[in-house]
Amino acid sequence: MPYTKLVVHIDGTYSTVDSVCVKNNLVIVTGSRLRVARVKEEWYEDVHDPEPIIKTLINLEPRPDIFTFWQRLPETTPRYNYYKEWEPIAALPVKSYADWFQNQIGQDTRKLIRRAQRKGCVVRPCTFDEELIKGMERIFNETPIRQGRRFWHYGKDVETIKREFSRYLFREQILGAYYHDELIGFIFLADAGKYGYLGQIISRVEHRDKYPNNALMDKAVQIAEERKIPFLVYAYWARGGLAEFKRRNGFQKIMLPRYYIPLTSRGAIALKLHLHHSLRELIPEKVISHLRTIRGKWYGLRYGHGIANLNT
Repeated sequence: MPYTKLVVHIDGTYSTVDSVCVKNNLVIVTGSRLRVARVKEEWYEDVHDPEPIIKTLINLEPRPDIFTFWQRLPETTPRYNYYKEWEPIAALPVKSYADWFQNQIGQDTRKLIRRAQRKGCVVRPCTFDEELIKGMERIFNETPIRQGRRFWHYGKDVETIKREFSRYLFREQILGAYYHDELIGFIFLADAGKYGYLGQIISRVEHRDKYPNNALMDKAVQIAEERKIPFLVYAYWARGGLAEFKRRNGFQKIMLPRYYIPLTSRGAIALKLHLHHSLRELIPEKVISHLRTIRGKWYGLRYGHGIANLNT
């Protein structure tokens, strides 16, 4: 079975990668010095039987060095004997909206939600039409820096946004935060089967005094209760201000088993020496924090301190 070339979005840029489909899983291979294979839609798809994937990858040329997959929430107990590491995701267990509002978030967050309502921030479902896309463009192009780093979507025009954000509408619901009928924030809530996945939570800096991100989270939990979604997942457990936002809104750090199967001698050596991780993952948190401070000061000088210090 030969590879098929596929264009994918990785860390804010588009790259052409090798891909192969095995049963119901589309597997992509990334990296140059160390070629790592993984399921492209691993947030949305389970690997029920890894052996056929492993056998297929071994027979490919060039062979990937490592195949990695994980168990999706809520399966936190390891089911396989492969080498594994624990990966932290941010997950919010949803029993009911009332339980979340009264017990899972603190008084400060409840105040922010009420302030959003008092200041006229209204959250409602919206359709992916020209009006929404233009509102997204205004939000994306408001500032080049978010969360203390360059913002992936800054500089995108209407046509680019339409093309990039229309691909997965079949599984997504969009919630918009409005002030006087102007879009000031939005969130994409995707159906991942076993949980709801939050792909975007972003709002206008100009209107952060109306706390649209908190209002959007409030509405997302209401919808999770209505649709009987047991968890809301907001990607990986982050460092810095984004982690604090997640914690304040009731998200927990939940560890999932991720498996790594070496397919070449290079892959086996890389796993033994922990070279399968990026340099950033290997740097201690104290050093990362110090580097983040330096980066923030640089962006403050270049773009202005108000922009450089934004966390959400």
